[in-house]
Amino acid sequence: MTEGRGRSLWARYRRVDSCLVAFTLVGSTLVVFAFLALATITLTQLADLPFLVQVASDSRVIDSILLTFGAGLLVVLILLVLGTPLAYVLARTHWRVNSLVESLIDIPLMLPHTVAGIMVYLLFMQRGLLGAPLKEIGIVFEDAFPGIVVAMLFVSMPFYVNTVREGFQKVPLHIENVARTLGATRFRAFVLVVLPLSSRHILNGCVVSWGRAISEFAAVTMIAYYPMVVSTLIYYRFTTGGLRESSAIAFLMILASFSVFLVLRVATRYLGSYDDRV
Repeated sequence: MTEGRGRSLWARYRRVDSCLVAFTLVGSTLVVFAFLALATITLTQLADLPFLVQVASDSRVIDSILLTFGAGLLVVLILLVLGTPLAYVLARTHWRVNSLVESLIDIPLMLPHTVAGIMVYLLFMQRGLLGAPLKEIGIVFEDAFPGIVVAMLFVSMPFYVNTVREGFQKVPLHIENVARTLGATRFRAFVLVVLPLSSRHILNGCVVSWGRAISEFAAVTMIAYYPMVVSTLIYYRFTTGGLRESSAIAFLMILASFSVFLVLRVATRYLGSYDDRV
């Protein structure tokens, strides 16, 4: 009987193992695709290293990358302040209007980037509904840094709000209620209980929304072609200088983005392991 049970366990193990092997082979197609794309541009740039160094020392390229990263960071800070309360409300309430609000937040996911750019431009141009009154107090969006920020904010907000909302929904409501029965206000329970337990999702939301923000091209170009974010600069250099110059800038952006994302992913994994230990 023991031998029969041993054979049964071994057969089950082999079935599970073969399934994992099959899934690995199928899923590795995407990994190979990403690796080949990265390897191709890397080998191309390393073969012309002096020119890559020359492009990397160009102050306009450096300023463009810093501008892109800085605008993306500001977008994340805005989402932390505005998106976190919205995500909490959507996670903790069951109002009929919630479906409408979620649909409105998800609009940038469904639209072509050029359509998103037109929407942002019509709203924030100097004659726009928000652009006109803000211009009166000295805030201009057309071909200006604020225009870059609002375009990035529009396309990245669903990534942050949806990710953080899912994190809040995974925090058991009874844990929050226990804190409130012990005398904590809803806000205090939110700060001391919900936020720490959702820290991994909040960081994930920051990562994906920042990545979406810095990758935007069409919406940003519609309202603020200047100053040039890195995606606009790459397109400009491609049309004026060709593939050699634009691919060098693209490779520098890949290196910078990969370094930042690697650090953030390690931090996210650390938070996840910490939450598991807690």
